[in-house]
Amino acid sequence: MKSILLITSLVLLATSVHADDSGHPLTLWEVAGEKNSVYLLGSIHLLRSKDYPLPTALDEAYNDAEVLFMEVDMDDMDPIAAQAAFTKYGVLQDETTLRDLMGEALYLEAAKAAEVIDIPLDMLSKTEPWYAAMTIEIMVLSRIGFNPALGIEMHMLSKAATDGKPIEGFETIEEQIQILDGLSLQAQREMLLSTLEESAELAEMMDELIAAWRRGDVAFLEAGMLDELAKHEELNKALVTDRNSRWVTRIEDLLDDDDDYLIIVGALHLVGPNGVPNHLQRIGYDVHQLSEPPPLK
Repeated sequence: MKSILLITSLVLLATSVHADDSGHPLTLWEVAGEKNSVYLLGSIHLLRSKDYPLPTALDEAYNDAEVLFMEVDMDDMDPIAAQAAFTKYGVLQDETTLRDLMGEALYLEAAKAAEVIDIPLDMLSKTEPWYAAMTIEIMVLSRIGFNPALGIEMHMLSKAATDGKPIEGFETIEEQIQILDGLSLQAQREMLLSTLEESAELAEMMDELIAAWRRGDVAFLEAGMLDELAKHEELNKALVTDRNSRWVTRIEDLLDDDDDYLIIVGALHLVGPNGVPNHLQRIGYDVHQLSEPPPLK
C-alpha cells in the first residue's frame, strides 16, 4: 500500500470529466455557477524549489478569483495553537507507549523498517501511531528537499497576502487532527507501517508523482494511489469520501454567489467517482477540466 499521507497529497483527474485538448490537462477544474466560477485546484502540500515555476493556468485561476478556499484558513492559523492541538491528541499523556499501541510484533516490524531509513523509532515512543506516521513522513520528505513553505497552499497564501485576497477554510486544524485521532487503532497501525515501508523509496516515488501531476497521467495516479486507498475502507472514508461530501455542500453555496472562488485541496479529493468534480457534475453542475496552454512557438 502506498504511504497514506502521500496518497492524500497527490492525485489527479477523474476520467468522466472531459479534458480540453489544446494542451496537457492539469489538476484544475472550473465549475460554472449561475453568475460565477469556482475553480478546484488539486494541491501538493510540499514541493521543492526545482518544482517551480508552476503551470501558468494555476495563476490564471488565482487571478480570476476574488476569494480563496483551502482545507484550513491558513492566513488566520495560529502555529502555537496548532502545535498545542497536535500535542493534545497525538502525544500520549499516561504511561502508555507507541510500543504498547502497536503490539510487540508490529512494533518490532516498524522498528526494523525505521532502522532502514535511519529513523530512531524510540524518539516517537510517546506518540500515537498516526502522529508518528505523519512525523516520519515529514522528516523523510524534508531530507530529500521537500518543504511545506514551497507547497501550493503557501505559494497561493503568499500571493493572497500581497494582493489582499481573503482566504477561508473548510476545516480547522483541530478538526483535521480529530479525524486522524478518531481512526481505529488498526487503521493507525496501517498508516505507520505503510509510511515506514514506503519511505525508503520516497524520493523516486515523489519524482514520478510530481511528473504525473504536472502532465495529467490519469492511469498512473489513479491506479497507483486511489485504487490502493480504496482497499482500506476506514481510511478512505475518514480521510477522503466523508470530507468530499461535506465540502460539496459548502461549494454549492459558493456557486450561488457573485464572487469567483479558487478552492485548493489535496489532489486526491478531486479524483474518481467520489471526487469533488464528479460529485458536482452528477448533481447537475457544468464541470470541465482545465489545461495548460501549449507553449508559444
